[in-house]
This record gives sequence, structure tokens and C-alpha cells, in this order.
Amino acid sequence: MPETKLSVRDADRSLIVTAGDVDIAQYVYHPEAPDSEAPKPYLHPIRSLSGAPMSVYRPHDHRWHKGLQMTWAHLSGQNFWGGPTFSVEKNYHWEDNLGHMNHIDFTELSSDGERVTVAESLHWVSAQGEHWITEQRRQVFHGVDAERGIWALDFTTQLRNVRGATLDFGSPTTHGRPMAGYAGYFWRGPRSWTGGTIIAAGGKGGEEMMGAEAPWLAMVGQHDELDGGGTVLAIAGHSSASVPIKWFVRREAFAVISPSPAFDEEIALADGDTLELAHRYVFIDHMCDRAELDELGAEFAL
Repeated sequence: MPETKLSVRDADRSLIVTAGDVDIAQYVYHPEAPDSEAPKPYLHPIRSLSGAPMSVYRPHDHRWHKGLQMTWAHLSGQNFWGGPTFSVEKNYHWEDNLGHMNHIDFTELSSDGERVTVAESLHWVSAQGEHWITEQRRQVFHGVDAERGIWALDFTTQLRNVRGATLDFGSPTTHGRPMAGYAGYFWRGPRSWTGGTIIAAGGKGGEEMMGAEAPWLAMVGQHDELDGGGTVLAIAGHSSASVPIKWFVRREAFAVISPSPAFDEEIALADGDTLELAHRYVFIDHMCDRAELDELGAEFAL
């Protein structure tokens, strides 16, 4: 069985996480991006243990989609997502409201072979240069299983409102666009995964999962160039807000998954308060069926 110890190295503006001799993830913490893409850290490329691609970067349809990243499209009038902003009156239109998420420093960067921990402080800064949120973000890479072709990523964050006024966390759906409640932690799959299979907990699946609640949801897709395919299993996790986490998921015209904390209901975060979120993604080196996903969903539950 190949060596699968986890390690991490700093590549100047990014961190490279390696399992054995495969770079399974690059975390770009100082991105070079135009303001139109609301610059923020992201994970790309993401790879399976065999090196198969599990993410896409700057696709032609949405240049601000970058692998797996923390985002927010509607935050008290600011756009930390990238691209145009939706409104009922103007549909999608460009505004001078594109913010930045700026990496400040790493508070922990460690590896013991079994896991890699990346903890950092970030500032969310509005288009006008105002510091609105201080974020404490923690990513833990773990659960490597070479025999089953699995590794996992835990993402937790604490978003503290430092604006001096209440912040309203919403989505395009809270602003009038039905079934478009994307917000929070967002994964964009490879182009070849378009038309993939959506499988969710409780015997559910398919496009009915848009806006639905479920403890886990998976996308199963096929690779280009390489034989076979893979699976991304997302665990909804927890939010400190009273608003339930609902899934934003699409298989057409591209593959995306996001456990949205504000799909169709805004979160009002008072000045000085903190919104806490916890999610888990599991990257699997083969195409899973429902029976296997039921077992993995229970195994990796949060």
C-alpha cells in the first residue's frame, strides 16, 4: 500500500497539502485576482488520493468560482462572492460593492502525519475599505484511507461582526430569486462532472435537494482523460444561527454543492456577535452508490 502520511509546505502565497507523494490540495491564501472576483482564499486544485481532479478554477461561466471557498453574495449590500449582484429590479448587475477577504496570519500550521491543521485570521473588508468581519478559520485535513481512496476536510469558522452595526447575511433567494440560495462554503466541481448524480441522506436525491435539508449530500461524477470517476460527500454540519442549513446543489449546467446557512432566510448578526459554522467534505476516489454513501454519511457525520 502506498505511503499516505499527510504533510504541508508553504509555497509563498499558498499552502500545499500532500498525502504520500500526491498533492491533494492547494490552499491559496494570498490570491491574485481582480476586484470583480471579490478576492479571497480558496482551495484549488483539489485531488483524490490517486491524483484525479476534484475541482475547477475560474470557469468561463463564473470566473469567481474557484475550487472550494468561503463566500457570501449578499451581506448588508456588499458582495463577497464575486461578479454581479442580484436584485428583483435589475436582475444581475454590476455594483461597486465587491469586498475582499484578506488573510492576516496563521495561528496554527501543523502536521503529525495523520492530519494537517491550518488555522488563520482573516478580515472581511468592504468595497469602501471598511473592516466588517474578523474571521477565525480552521481547516483540518484528515481521514486518509488509501484502501478505500478517501480523505476528508473539516472546515470551521467564527465570523465576528466588527462593523459597528448589525450585519444581514443573505442570498439571492432572500433577495427575490427563487432556488438560488447560495451562501457560505461553496464547491465547484470539474466540468466533466456536469450531469452527475446527486445522492442524499434518507433515500433522497436528485434536483429535489435544492433548498432541502439533509445531514449529508453527495455528487458522483466521471472524469475526463482518466478512467472512472469520483464522489464528493458534503456533511451539512452546524450553524450557530437559528436559521437551518439548506443545500444549494446543481448538476446542470455545472456541478456545485454548498451547505447554505442562509438559503431563504437572512441571518441578522448584531455588532460584536459571532456566527459559527462547521462543515465537512469527503473526497472519494471512486463512484459511490447509495449503500456506500449511507455508511460513509454515518461514519463522517458531524
